[in-house]
Amino acid sequence: MFRIAKSFTFCAAHQLSGLPTGHKCARMHGHNYIVEVVLAAETLVEPGFVTDFADLAPFGRYLAELVDHRCLNEVLPVSPTSERLARHFAEWITQHMGSAMGGRVERVRVSETSSTWAEYVVAR
Repeated sequence: MFRIAKSFTFCAAHQLSGLPTGHKCARMHGHNYIVEVVLAAETLVEPGFVTDFADLAPFGRYLAELVDHRCLNEVLPVSPTSERLARHFAEWITQHMGSAMGGRVERVRVSETSSTWAEYVVAR
């Protein structure tokens, strides 16, 4: 199995509901997000790629246009926890770009800080 990964960044705010009174994440706050997309393939496409990194550009545009410098609660159909963002992004890539790529989305990892991340692993 071959794997590649590409990281994307965006800045956004969010507020999480259902948390205890006084929890810092219940207040509106922001993060400098890092999204890592991992693609996998059993065979390579010419000239020897899982997927050309340039083929991931539509996902970068999606992030720039929809979520960068926005309030995630206002622009996404899911509550913006890192776990749900990872799944949402994996599903978006699969639905909108899957047939155009040589590899398949294996997982998406979302980091809100340099010491935390959440990951969604796509079922095979």
